[in-house]
Amino acid sequence: MKPAPFETHQVEIPSEISSEIQSIKKEKLAIDWLNTLFLTLTPVAAVILSWIYFKGHGLEISQILLGIAFYFITGIAITAGYHRLLSHRAYRAGNIVKFLYLIFGAAAYQNSALKWSADHRIHHRHVDGDKDPYNINKGFFYAHIGWIFFKDQNTETAHYPKDLLNDKLVMWQHRNYYTIAFIVGFILPTIIGYFLGSALGGLALAGVLRIVFVHHCTFFINSLCHVVGNRPYTDSNTARDSYVMAFFSYGEGYHNYHHYFPSDYRNGIRWYHFDPTKWLIKVLSFVGLVKDLKKVPEKLILQARAEMQSKKFQPI
Repeated sequence: MKPAPFETHQVEIPSEISSEIQSIKKEKLAIDWLNTLFLTLTPVAAVILSWIYFKGHGLEISQILLGIAFYFITGIAITAGYHRLLSHRAYRAGNIVKFLYLIFGAAAYQNSALKWSADHRIHHRHVDGDKDPYNINKGFFYAHIGWIFFKDQNTETAHYPKDLLNDKLVMWQHRNYYTIAFIVGFILPTIIGYFLGSALGGLALAGVLRIVFVHHCTFFINSLCHVVGNRPYTDSNTARDSYVMAFFSYGEGYHNYHHYFPSDYRNGIRWYHFDPTKWLIKVLSFVGLVKDLKKVPEKLILQARAEMQSKKFQPI
């Protein structure tokens, strides 16, 4: 007797997984090895160097304060400089302030201001859509950090905004980004740490560990603030307000408001909202270093809130 032929069965792949596979094949994403290695190795280096430093020196307040200072300065250079000034033109700044934003923003290791701002403008233009560089609908990990692991496939970023291309300081930083980032991000904290008693302490805490911490405080705005929080101003996109993230990201956590009113120099609009970026910009305006601060009229803010409130009472 002939053996019975093997029966073949077609395995049905769920439509969601199938569409994701087709999307990946279609996009043909190429890994950006420089970004991938940097983002995966810096946390490892931060743990090892910090452990070696603390084992040899214990807790030294001066080194910890240095790390906190660099965390604040480099992070707020991103929020006040890269974000609210260059991405959204929420106010105008003189060359001295802009220069400081650019050198300390580079030290945050989040790319040049030109690239960062171009990506961010596209994010606002296509939020939650296929062209959104850090689209939350592609998954939490992708929006948080995964998108940086791949080479840019978005054709829009090949055409940088003219206002940024015409800005001499922005273009100077773009051309010299890696040099500035290395000197200000690693060499400077190491030197200051040396004069405070430990070059290793400066490198470990104010250098590597600080970079990792600032990275994820920024990245959580792209991921967590599109998943957790409330939406008091609009439900047209996934952006949410998070008071917790506002604390760790210099006021950027009021993300629902920001996505509805992106040109406002404030994210936290009330006096009690924790928004150090807003406070810095306001103080700089008092001494004449920045000007033309844009504020959304209170009437429009109240109208947006009222419309969202009314939706809660609409019949299903």
